[in-house]
Amino acid sequence: MGDKKRKPIPGWLNFVFGGLSGMMGISVVQPADLVKTRMQLMGPKGDKSVISTISGILKNEGISGFYKGLSAALFRQATYTTSRLGVFNSLNDFYSSMYGVPSFPVKLVVGSVAGGIGAFVGNPAEVALIRMTADGRLPPEQRRNYNNVFNALARISREEGRAMLLRGATATVTRAMVVNAAQLGTYSQAREQLLSTIGDGIILHFIASLISGLSTTFVSLPVDIVKTRVQNSAKGLGQLQVLRSIIQQEGVFALWRGFIPTYAKLGPLTVLMFLFLEQWNALYYRLTE
Repeated sequence: MGDKKRKPIPGWLNFVFGGLSGMMGISVVQPADLVKTRMQLMGPKGDKSVISTISGILKNEGISGFYKGLSAALFRQATYTTSRLGVFNSLNDFYSSMYGVPSFPVKLVVGSVAGGIGAFVGNPAEVALIRMTADGRLPPEQRRNYNNVFNALARISREEGRAMLLRGATATVTRAMVVNAAQLGTYSQAREQLLSTIGDGIILHFIASLISGLSTTFVSLPVDIVKTRVQNSAKGLGQLQVLRSIIQQEGVFALWRGFIPTYAKLGPLTVLMFLFLEQWNALYYRLTE
């Protein structure tokens, strides 16, 4: 995502810029992510509308309810997004220096690899995030009431064993490989294709991000809802068990439940993340050239 004619940004800065961009973006879209998670955890008897989910959160938890799990969301970005964007940009720069501009299939593969690595690194934060955002939908006596992400990680390790922090790691990695192949690969390709028409700048980054966010939402939702159910399960169910159960009990279209709040989160997050990332990159070049 850097200009191939320029000297590549140092590898360690790719990781720093990626993490900062993700954390800045998630701070804005956390409410939509919480609504999406609550909808994904509803069974076949739950009220599945966006409006009722939002009104229920407002009624039972107030405005602050939309920001439950924010510390976990920030920590997830600090681990997961730092890793995935850093690995993607580093691999992209390496490939470009060796073989020239990567093709779209190569970008998809690089995005998939980066996503898998990032997801494994960020899985403990992912488990804490799902637990914290799901807590408000439970009866008061069943809520875990974690104070923050570090309290959640410590209590999960102590009360349920450290292995619980890797609960759903396979599902998380699967989702991340799909998401990042779509998000990073599509953004990079759209940016490249539109560059000669629009010219470099915020408008280009914005349009490429919108294209990336929409395609990512569509392809990622089925694996995302499976991952969410696996990580919130008390019985340690596998991906195939959860997938089969959703299709049998709720229908195939349940795999795209929460499309609106997911895009309301993923669309702006993609836009903000790449806008912030491009600005960090531009700042680096302004200071070093």
